[in-house]
Amino acid sequence: MNILKDYMNEETNDDEISLIDLFAVLWHRKIMILVITLIAMVGVVVYAVISLKLPSETSPLPNEYTPTALMLINNASSSGGGMAAMLGASGLGGLAGLAGVSTGSTFSDLAIYLVGTNSLLDSVVDEFDLITRYNIETPKAKAKSPRADSRKVLKKILTASSDEKSGVFSISFTDTDPVFAQRVVNFCVSYLQAWFDELGIDKNKLEKENLEKNIRNTYDEIMKRELETRQLEQSVQRGGVNIPAISLDLSRIQLELGAQRQVYTQLKVQYELLKVTMASEKPVFQILEMAEVPDKKSGPSRGLLCIIVTFAAGFFSIFLAFVLNAISNIRKDPEAMAKLKGPQR
Repeated sequence: MNILKDYMNEETNDDEISLIDLFAVLWHRKIMILVITLIAMVGVVVYAVISLKLPSETSPLPNEYTPTALMLINNASSSGGGMAAMLGASGLGGLAGLAGVSTGSTFSDLAIYLVGTNSLLDSVVDEFDLITRYNIETPKAKAKSPRADSRKVLKKILTASSDEKSGVFSISFTDTDPVFAQRVVNFCVSYLQAWFDELGIDKNKLEKENLEKNIRNTYDEIMKRELETRQLEQSVQRGGVNIPAISLDLSRIQLELGAQRQVYTQLKVQYELLKVTMASEKPVFQILEMAEVPDKKSGPSRGLLCIIVTFAAGFFSIFLAFVLNAISNIRKDPEAMAKLKGPQR
């Protein structure tokens, strides 16, 4: 028992001596640690202030702005095979499957997939000339066209996300110009909405557009037949015309006019009923809020940068103090120096 106690006491003394040695090393190098930390702190503060004062075109750390647009996507309509039928009819089934959008996914997943497609990315690049704006240059070793590089750059700053609980879908874009960033986001929203309409996802909306088109065409036909009727009646009043022929034409036109009026009435009834149905149902794609010009920056956090650099410099100076102390101890140890010099011939 006495031997065990002596061993534990020796181990405790060694630990205490080790801690004292560590503190002694830090105390011996305290000036160096403080100087390195202060230089790093002052340097990063000056860097942050300069980056804040300079214009965004020349600033090494310009302010970034991230406007966001919000949309409401009705994922309930994607159940029951609706997604599978829509993807199959649009020809996107194979591509969506490769991207991980299965037939059991929701319309929100489809929207996220569409935001990352080359069609949308290329449209944004061409619309706002991002290749020139971001100075995208392709090295000679790569393809001659910078198209692929522009897509990579855009994917990093154009983001899309969906909240499963609320069904809210959002699109964001980050740039140093808040007005430009807002224009890009709203362009993406309009492009995505048109794409959803083109795919025919919202059946009620598609049917409403078809009914409106048919109602306009039917109304034009009614106006045309009424004009022909008035012209024939005026011909009869002037006289000198073939009355039997005009009577036949009038009868024919009146029959067509009556048929067109019946069609118009039925279309209007269907249209009004559809409006009632749409009012009671949630549309598949609905814009809640277009992007606004942000008045506050989204990054970078200069305060956090100063804290990180200061702590990093402090840890580096402490590590350097131990390295210098180890080198000093090695130089004072003849055996260690002999090992470093190698065997002498």
